[in-house]
Amino acid sequence: MMWETWWLWMAAGLVLAILEVLAPGFILLGFAIGAALVGLVFLLPGAASAAMAASLPLTLVVFALLSGLAWWLLRRIFGAGHGQVKIWERDINED
Repeated sequence: MMWETWWLWMAAGLVLAILEVLAPGFILLGFAIGAALVGLVFLLPGAASAAMAASLPLTLVVFALLSGLAWWLLRRIFGAGHGQVKIWERDINED
């Protein structure tokens, strides 16, 4: 089936990473990392790859879990520190 092709998941990860550059904020980067990791799972031989290839819903659940984990890690590493508050010096509507 098409969803079990490793290069398709890698290409999706690359497209999402490129879109992240156009719309920054660590929103699409987690999905890009998740797609790349699913592509790696399909690239490696083994039981996990065979089980995911047998079921599209399982593949999508693994993709969602890996993307959520990647997003969480990115927020922990690059997010604002605990207790930090953004203070705006100037309003966007000011001249």
